[in-house]
Amino acid sequence: MSKDIIEVGGSDSLRAVGWVSYVLHLIVAIAAVVPGAQVSVLLLLIALLIDFVKRDDAAGTWQASHFTWRIRSVLWAGLLYVLTSWLWLLFLVPGWIAWSLISLWFLYRIVKGMVRMNAGRPMDASAVT
Repeated sequence: MSKDIIEVGGSDSLRAVGWVSYVLHLIVAIAAVVPGAQVSVLLLLIALLIDFVKRDDAAGTWQASHFTWRIRSVLWAGLLYVLTSWLWLLFLVPGWIAWSLISLWFLYRIVKGMVRMNAGRPMDASAVT
């Protein structure tokens, strides 16, 4: 079974969709790091929905790894936020520290994905799976 990446028609439209999704993720990620900046979770849900809907269109292209990368970034960050939410109830400072670290990690993943997409490169297979 070959793991070759092929280019299919609509590559430019997939790239445009990918950029829209990355920008929405970036807005949410920056707002999560900047104190006092409030952005609706709705933007994140819209970006996640775009990724889920268009992921099948990207199958077999170098862009498929970016869809998986963004989806997993959101799901992992969400899980980490939920798992550390009890820190906010018991101790304010540890909760703030944990959520700040998660937010920085999420921002890092979005920026890393944007840099690789701008270069026309897929995400590393080991990082996506």
